[in-house]
Amino acid sequence: MTEKPLISIVSVQFGHCEITLEMIKSLKQISYSNIEIIIVDNASPEGNPNIVKEKYPEIIYIKSKKNLGFAGGNNLGIRAAKGKYILMLNNDTEVDTGFLEPLVEKMESNPKMGIVSPKIKFFHSPELLQYAGYEHINPITQRGGAIGYEEKDIGQYEKDAEAASGHGAAMMISMKVIKEVGLMSEVFFLYYEELDWAHRIRNAGYKIYYVHNSLIYHKESVSTGGRISALRSYYMTRNRILYLRRNFFGFTYFLAVLYQMFIAIPKNTISSAIKGGPKFIIAYSKGVLWHFYNLSAKKVQFNPTLDNK
Repeated sequence: MTEKPLISIVSVQFGHCEITLEMIKSLKQISYSNIEIIIVDNASPEGNPNIVKEKYPEIIYIKSKKNLGFAGGNNLGIRAAKGKYILMLNNDTEVDTGFLEPLVEKMESNPKMGIVSPKIKFFHSPELLQYAGYEHINPITQRGGAIGYEEKDIGQYEKDAEAASGHGAAMMISMKVIKEVGLMSEVFFLYYEELDWAHRIRNAGYKIYYVHNSLIYHKESVSTGGRISALRSYYMTRNRILYLRRNFFGFTYFLAVLYQMFIAIPKNTISSAIKGGPKFIIAYSKGVLWHFYNLSAKKVQFNPTLDNK
């Protein structure tokens, strides 16, 4: 009997250690046994992050001296991984007992498989879907939707399907692909980094799939203060434009810049004022202005690899 490939499960925590413990507890109950669990503490500002290692001494526990963001924290964990496949898993998730086998089977089915993600439901509303694939991002508006988002699950997505991207809360990537394409770009820090990574992986000729019979539950945005926050507004604004700068060129890039300048930015400024008041306007403005301060910064296009930082 062929031995199951080793899966390195990488999860980043920034505070909320009790949430990490709940995730690990759910992983301890899965039916797939050949795993290693790597927890990266992203310089948690409060509590006792070491409790994770104290309670589960068998895990690989890495403490970062500073907050490296979503991409940097995961990259730190990936560099320590030994698995054939890496599963990036948010610490605010809990998993179905048989969730891992379908992901592994999908990856093993085709050497050109780059990323797979499971069906994701909201933990506190388990009848509702969060993810059943991603639509391709419109190159002009820089927007795209999650398929199935907030739909009631009535069996409408019970078939594997090609997707534009995996979901950052749970995505499996081949170590072979990471060695070829590189790690996530750390300039994003938070949001859009997995979309950028998926774009690069697709451009390298690999496929991305939603796997219907793998299931996890997502508590969503525990560490960023919920879906509506000034922090989220800043990074979503900054990184939408950053994704554009890194991945689109020529006439498409020109049209997209015009759209951002004359439609998206004015519209979103007004929307920020209505929804959140001054702090949201400031956050949104800083997200836009970041690009004027970093017009020629090398970090905008830099992609770290397993061998460099």
